[in-house]
Amino acid sequence: MLNVVIFGAPGSGKGTQSDLIVEKYGLVHLSTGDILRAEIAKGSEVGKIADGLISKGQFVPDDVIITVLDNAIDQHPTAKGFIFDGFPRTVVQAEALDSLLKKRNIRVSIMLNIDVHQAELVKRLLNRGKTSGRSDDNLATIQERINVYEQKTLPVIQFYDKQGKHVRIKGTGTMEEVFTSICEAIDHIK
Repeated sequence: MLNVVIFGAPGSGKGTQSDLIVEKYGLVHLSTGDILRAEIAKGSEVGKIADGLISKGQFVPDDVIITVLDNAIDQHPTAKGFIFDGFPRTVVQAEALDSLLKKRNIRVSIMLNIDVHQAELVKRLLNRGKTSGRSDDNLATIQERINVYEQKTLPVIQFYDKQGKHVRIKGTGTMEEVFTSICEAIDHIK
């Protein structure tokens, strides 16, 4: 089973590349952002909590995310593998993901770190905000999201580095160039 953690700052292209990976490798895309936005749209209790935090550029508590993700994995018992997009964002979450997978006798195969410079991230997110209507794609929230990412999520790279699963992917260039680099990394471990 191929299980991919796709990692990178907001605006690095994780969602776009995840869609391409799903198409090529037949994996299930589990985006915690998409799952939480669906909960917000439903007006669920989880959605209300998430909405209040996300609109300020803050993270949803680990226990909420882990429960939602555990349920999402259970909904796909015949999956060839998963792409975890937007999770883990902290070492605690990375450890929790390892535990969730271990109880199913599977593991993370590779962590793809899509690396993009901050100025490019801000430009991409502002452009996305103009076309997507996402309320969290405004300059103040973008800056806060990048700051939180740098403070809390960069240690996750070290976590996967120690496991020999971290691969840095240059996130600039064309979508196809980035995807080619991703495929080379995945095919190398298969």
